[in-house]
Amino acid sequence: MTVDPLATDPARAALHRLRTEVAKAVVGQEGVVTGLIVALLCRGHVLLEGVPGVAKTLLVRTVAAALDLTSRRVQFTPDLMPGDVTGSMVFDARTAAFTFREGPVFTNLLLADEINRTPPKTQSALLEVMEERQVTVEGEQRTLPDPFIVAATQNPVEYEGTYPLPEAQLDRFLLKLTVPLPNRDEELGVLRAHHAGFDPRDLSAAGVRPVADATELAVARAAVGRVHVADPLLGYVVDLCRATRTTPSLELGASPRGATALLGTAKAWAWLHGRDHVVPDDVKAMARPTLRHRLRLRPEAELEGVGVDRILDTVLATVPTPR
Repeated sequence: MTVDPLATDPARAALHRLRTEVAKAVVGQEGVVTGLIVALLCRGHVLLEGVPGVAKTLLVRTVAAALDLTSRRVQFTPDLMPGDVTGSMVFDARTAAFTFREGPVFTNLLLADEINRTPPKTQSALLEVMEERQVTVEGEQRTLPDPFIVAATQNPVEYEGTYPLPEAQLDRFLLKLTVPLPNRDEELGVLRAHHAGFDPRDLSAAGVRPVADATELAVARAAVGRVHVADPLLGYVVDLCRATRTTPSLELGASPRGATALLGTAKAWAWLHGRDHVVPDDVKAMARPTLRHRLRLRPEAELEGVGVDRILDTVLATVPTPR
């Protein structure tokens, strides 16, 4: 029997162990954990949406701890200024000179908590950071650490005191992951853990230990880059995105950036599942989280209660799948 070398890849094994490690602190949410792994492999940013209290913040902190990455958190509020995020020049009275004080973006994994509770001016301060992975202050560019991704949490926009994210910023997020409410058994598991003394502020006490690091992550990213994509699969990705641009219920379809994002996430998904090539199911698996936030419904479709995921289901069902 021949052993598939991909199946024994140490980097892949380390990232699969990450799921088990995160489960020590977070009950359920396996799909969201996998989405965060895909984002790390693609060097992309993640938007986590869910009602308060479903462990969005805890999930991001636990992933950072299990990967031995630095992590910082910003609580977005209506009075947060752009400099509070990126950093600013401050006057040092001892030297009588201005020096740069780094903002919280100078980390590996930035948790932007409740990003839609701050006005668009501060939200837009993240655009250069997310796209260029650098900060420009007083004309000087400062490069952020590598790896660097933003994991932003948001409450549904209908909640009081929230601001919808502008399309230009939404398009910078690789994935939008919906964090669901736990089922009954999972919620019982949460209560049992807290009853036994679990403290979400002390992950080490919960037994969370690093199971991978930035080096293994870099090796994994290089392996994802070598995943083969046949021309019919490239055409399939393009056809899916083009179909969203002609769907009557949408006034904004997926851009070419959305197509390149779907290609990247499909390659990461294929590699995680032990393949060195992409198959149609890899594209289908990543289509919803990669494209849902890049689409904008027409007002009449919203009034009829049509959801973006439902439209993507229709697109996936009607665009011919390559053999």
